Amino acid sequence: MEFLGCISNNAPEQKARTTYDNILRLVDDPDVCDAIKFLRAREVVHYQRFCDALRIAQDNMDSKNFYGYNPAFDK
Repeated sequence: MEFLGCISNNAPEQKARTTYDNILRLVDDPDVCDAIKFLRAREVVHYQRFCDALRIAQDNMDSKNFYGYNPAFDK
């Protein structure tokens, strides 16, 4: 379930990655391919880091140290 939330929250990165894959299928110039491969790899890293951050935030939602926790609201 957590992974699915990550996918839906990361739709722009996934769309960009698909776009880069499509460009790579059409382009023959090695310099352009290198640049597009770099951009695609960057999107993959962004996706992974966002998922990591989301997981950490979800794991700490009930923690008293979580920034959104305010016991005064419950009184």
